[in-house]
Amino acid sequence: MRPSRRFGREGYAIALIARDQARLDAMVENLAGDGFTAKGFAADVLDPEALTGALEAATAELGAITALQYSPLPFSSFLTPVLETEPEVYMEALRFSVMGLIHATRAVIPGMQAAGGGAIVLVNGGTSVKSRPDFAGTSVAFPAESAYGEMLHDHLAPQGIRVSQLVIPGAIPKLQLPGGIDDVAQRVWELATIDGEYRTMLIPLEDGRE
Repeated sequence: MRPSRRFGREGYAIALIARDQARLDAMVENLAGDGFTAKGFAADVLDPEALTGALEAATAELGAITALQYSPLPFSSFLTPVLETEPEVYMEALRFSVMGLIHATRAVIPGMQAAGGGAIVLVNGGTSVKSRPDFAGTSVAFPAESAYGEMLHDHLAPQGIRVSQLVIPGAIPKLQLPGGIDDVAQRVWELATIDGEYRTMLIPLEDGRE
């Protein structure tokens, strides 16, 4: 069960955002077949206008966004050795992880403030807390994303908006979680609905590899 299904079980309409509309359509069809309300909106997190437009379209079609999960999958170019990673790749990684998040949160926070509450959950790999010289791009970008999220956590908590980070230090299939992806979905749900600390480790860092 992916987080989208976990939220759908609670009555949430599901807005999916990715670059590939065909992939989105297949996911929406699968969700709709199981009785969930879902819609896909194509956008690239590297394109602020498209990302903001997708979130605005989701709001117009499905209602106010009260929970946002920001978890774009890093490009393979971000997972390269430090001296082999070109300067422009670091910049792209920052645009991907940090600027995409900034534009996404700025699009949804006003609605959450008007509603008196909401939730934003960031999902990151282990390099958000421990750098790796062979994963240079995320080792630079994930900590910056984490810092922005923590600032939001501290600033928005008094307004009833939960901002949290789930750190998954490795590929989910390799972590041998008892419930697999269901464990991740449940943890995201808990972070979105229960007050707590900013950062949660899915498993101890030393037990996984990004």
